Amino acid sequence: MEEVVVLIIGAGPAGLATAACLTLQHVAYAIIERESCTASLWRHRTYDRLKLHLAKEFCELPHMAYPSGTPTYVPRESFVEYLDSYTDRFGIQPRYDTSVESATYDQGKKHWAVLAQDTDTGVVARLTARFLIMATGEKNAASIPLVPGLAGFEGEAIHSSAYKSGNGYTGKSVLVVGAGNSGMEIVYDLATHGAHTSIVVRSPVHIMTKELIRFGMTMVQNLGLSVTIVDPLLVMAAKLIFWDLSKHGIMRPKMGPLLLKSQTGKSAVIDVGTAKLITRGVIDVLEGILKINANNVEFHCGRQIPFDAIVFATGYKSTVNTWLKNGESMFRNDGFPKKKFPNHWRGENGLYCAGFARRGLVSIAMDAKNIVDDIRATMYQVSC
Repeated sequence: MEEVVVLIIGAGPAGLATAACLTLQHVAYAIIERESCTASLWRHRTYDRLKLHLAKEFCELPHMAYPSGTPTYVPRESFVEYLDSYTDRFGIQPRYDTSVESATYDQGKKHWAVLAQDTDTGVVARLTARFLIMATGEKNAASIPLVPGLAGFEGEAIHSSAYKSGNGYTGKSVLVVGAGNSGMEIVYDLATHGAHTSIVVRSPVHIMTKELIRFGMTMVQNLGLSVTIVDPLLVMAAKLIFWDLSKHGIMRPKMGPLLLKSQTGKSAVIDVGTAKLITRGVIDVLEGILKINANNVEFHCGRQIPFDAIVFATGYKSTVNTWLKNGESMFRNDGFPKKKFPNHWRGENGLYCAGFARRGLVSIAMDAKNIVDDIRATMYQVSC
C-alpha cells in the first residue's frame, strides 16, 4: 500500500494545472492517468483544423504564459506543445496506463482508499490519500444518442472524437448531428472538402465571431461589466453580421450568450465560415432524427435522405460515478458537480474536482488555485 498526501486522477489540462500549483506550494502529490500520455483528448481525439475557440489570454494554465509569437487563437498542435512544456517546467511525472477501479472514503482512518490497475501488466495497486482531486474532466467518454435503426446503418457512423478531416469524404453525402462548436466546424470542414453536407440543429444556438466573444469576455472579466449589459451588445452585433438565420433553421436562444454559458454551460458557436455556407445553401439544416432505415435517415419534418456517413458531434459524458464511491457530496448522478460555479470544486472529506465547471480552459486555472489554497489551509489548521 502506498500513502500519498494528495492524489490527482487525470493528467489533462486540469490535472496538470493542479499539479503545478501543488508543486509551487511544496505539497507532495501523485498523479495517475489511464492513457499513455498527458492530454490524450487533445492529442488523439480532436480534428486536425481545431484551434482554441477563445483567445489565448483566457486559456493559459496557472503560472505559465504562452510563448511569444503564439497566435491569438492557438492551434491544437501548439496547445499540445504548450502542455508538454508546462509538464516539463513543473516536473510533473504522471503514472501512465493506470486506470482507477474504485475510490472509497474510509471514515475511520480519514483517508481515501484507491484501487488502480496497471493496464499493461494487470497489477492492481492500493493507494491511500488524504486529499483526492478528480481531474478526469467533462469529456471523459463519447456520448452518442440512442437512435432507432442506428445499429443497422449501412454507412459509416462515428463520434466526432474519431473525426480528423474531410479528406476521404469528397463527393459523399455526410450528416453531422449536433450544432455545437465541434459540429459546426466539422460540417464546414466537410463542405470545404467537397462533401454534400447536412447538419441536425435541434435547439437554439448563438452564432458569434471569435472577436465578439473576446470583446465580451474582456468587458466582463477585465472591466467588471455585468453580462446583462454586455450580452445585448453581442446579440445586436451578431444580428448585423449574420442577419436572420431563422429562415435557414437556426434560432437564437432567449438568454444572452455569456449568461447562457454561465448558467447552463452551453457555449456560443464561434463561426468559422459555416453560417455563410448555410445561407448559400451549401450546407442543409435539418430537424432531429426520427429513425434510420439502412442508409436512409428519416427526420421529424418527414424528409427521408440517404447518407454515406454520419458524424455524431453530440458531446461527452462524465464516468466518474462508475468508480467513485462516497462522492455524493460533490457529484450528481450524471457525474457533474451538484454545486454551481464558482462553488463547484469542493466536496466533503478532502474531495475536490478540477475542470468540471463546463467553462472549458477558462475555469481550470481558478479551480486549481482554489483547490490548492484550500488544501494548504486545511493542512495548516491540522498542524496547529
